[in-house]
Amino acid sequence: MRKNEIFNVGNLTRLALVAAMYVALTLAVPALSFGAIQCRFSEILVLLCFYRRDYSAALILGCFIANLFSPLGWYDLVFGVAATAIAVLPMFSLKSVFLAAILPVVANGVLVGVELHLVGEPLWFSMGTVALGELAVMALGAAVFKTVFERNHTLMKLIGSKKYCGANSVM
Repeated sequence: MRKNEIFNVGNLTRLALVAAMYVALTLAVPALSFGAIQCRFSEILVLLCFYRRDYSAALILGCFIANLFSPLGWYDLVFGVAATAIAVLPMFSLKSVFLAAILPVVANGVLVGVELHLVGEPLWFSMGTVALGELAVMALGAAVFKTVFERNHTLMKLIGSKKYCGANSVM
């Protein structure tokens, strides 16, 4: 992606909207977004990074802003944002959205599990519950992207994807 394409008004607007959507979805259900048992529906948005690399910055920023409101304070700013960065940065280079969906499950399960352990939760329980919640959200998200977005040129264009749309066509 060329520098002038990244910094055009349309693309910056798209990235800002994604960051804002991540924050809004996270804060809409705080009981499910923070804690030992979590199911952050906003995490579905991280799969956008599979289709376009520059969504990584928007989602890392969105996670940082959302975690400013976390009851775990600076722990969530460090561990939660690191987990998101580790999950989204390599995602674009993968070949399958289902494979891409594994990255956030592992990154959040391990890092957020350790974070929760540092504030008094049992380590393996925290790692397991965070990973299971993330797995549920990622499975739903990957299925939606694969069956709805990838089969629709308009939706793929809307998210700015440069990847394949449908079985044999290239955007």
